[in-house]
Amino acid sequence: MSLQEKLDAYKADFEKKLPPEKIAIMHRATDDLRRSGLVDHVLKPGAPAPDFVLPNIHGENVSSADLRKTGPLVVTFYRGVW
Repeated sequence: MSLQEKLDAYKADFEKKLPPEKIAIMHRATDDLRRSGLVDHVLKPGAPAPDFVLPNIHGENVSSADLRKTGPLVVTFYRGVW
């Protein structure tokens, strides 16, 4: 089973548990995002990420370009409550 098939199955299972009005809200919001044109500016899989600068835990700015000079750079995003 491909990743897309797994995601589609997860979505279908998730939507079975929601009231129809909440599903409609989610679908409207998704359609609104697509119509906004924002999707046209999203990086495609395999595309290089733009350079960025973010503060580290000490408040010092760290550049992605500088980090890549020493080897590959992995960026992770955490979603949730800390």
